[in-house]
Amino acid sequence: MKRIVIFASGSGTNAENLIKFFQNREQVSVIQVLTNNPHAKVLERCKKLKVSALSFNRVAFSETDDVLNILKASKPDIIVLAGFLWKFPERILNEFPNKVINIHPALLPKYGGKGMYGMYVHEAVVANNETETGITIHYVNEHYDEGAIIFQATCKVTPSDSAEDVASKIHELEMEHFPQVVERLLNN
Repeated sequence: MKRIVIFASGSGTNAENLIKFFQNREQVSVIQVLTNNPHAKVLERCKKLKVSALSFNRVAFSETDDVLNILKASKPDIIVLAGFLWKFPERILNEFPNKVINIHPALLPKYGGKGMYGMYVHEAVVANNETETGITIHYVNEHYDEGAIIFQATCKVTPSDSAEDVASKIHELEMEHFPQVVERLLNN
């Protein structure tokens, strides 16, 4: 049985999509969702989907081994960041080398780095009159959005697109590709 742990900070649509994708698979299971936001909507989604979910604070994540110990006990084959906004501590990355992946709502290296997430990315794409954008799934390293790229998918941006239009296109790409890429990584 392959085990997935998901980290999320917000509404949890990507987490829910992953949980549902793997729900009836015998060989793969989302065993836990961890969040840095005790009010995150992802906690409600997990409750409905009957998946263990825990929230933690910055001390447990960055200053002690509390979250690391939870991960060690969970023995994940892959750790998936799905809208998780905090920088991952090096000691967790060192404990799980090449097992932590992230999805970013742009074609990295463009529009990556600290503070570039969600609507901030889409607004920047529109403001810069980009003609295409997309998603990047990448390994996580000690720098924001600089880990090795695993997969990218693109979509067109038209001159009439608003940031909300771009967000909608990106969401479709995430829903379609993220679970498939996670599954491929687990099978390799």
